Amino acid sequence: MRQRINSGWRAGCAAFIVCTAALTFSHAQAGERVASLGGAYLQKEAATYAQVGDASRPPIGWVEFCAEYKGECDTKPSQPRDIVLSQRAWADLIKVNNWVNQTIKPMTDLEHWGVVERWNYPDDGYGDCEDYVLLKRRMLMQAGWPREALLITVVRDKKGDGHAVLTVKTDRGEFILDNQESEILAWNKTGYRFVKRQSQSDPNTWVALGEPRAPATVSAH
Repeated sequence: MRQRINSGWRAGCAAFIVCTAALTFSHAQAGERVASLGGAYLQKEAATYAQVGDASRPPIGWVEFCAEYKGECDTKPSQPRDIVLSQRAWADLIKVNNWVNQTIKPMTDLEHWGVVERWNYPDDGYGDCEDYVLLKRRMLMQAGWPREALLITVVRDKKGDGHAVLTVKTDRGEFILDNQESEILAWNKTGYRFVKRQSQSDPNTWVALGEPRAPATVSAH
């Protein structure tokens, strides 16, 4: 299965990455607020954020990914940053989420790599949930989004199975990019139990997650 290469997909992917690199996002775009976004629920719901707990052990898939992609994981601690959720930012999220979900074909690691668990980029057009997340994260970062706001997150899905999603931290709450759901939802609307995710200050540090909390102040980084 590993040799199943789709040259047409590669060409499309390369073209889209070039396109996303041209996307612009300014954290100072305070005039383009959620009031102008298409999702009505964004205007009505109060921003909530998952309760961050103590440090947690990184998933073995992330540890092995970092051993293979050392340059991507060799980062220095930085200040947490939340996205100002402008109309353009929301449109970019939808564009990346839809493109990856519609382009990558689901395949288990056992079918794909012959092992139970492996995190990798779906460069041949096939992957499981972690691979979808890694590609979405990479595309958004290549388009200029801050790593500190794009957090790989481990959850229990509606069936109780382990699952990975991408949390996007914004001044309007936390939103989830998910290959099991076509719509981008607020984290507390997914029906998932949130287990742990990357720290905003260091992607190699993982933190446990708990109950929702209301923000003391609205971040505008």
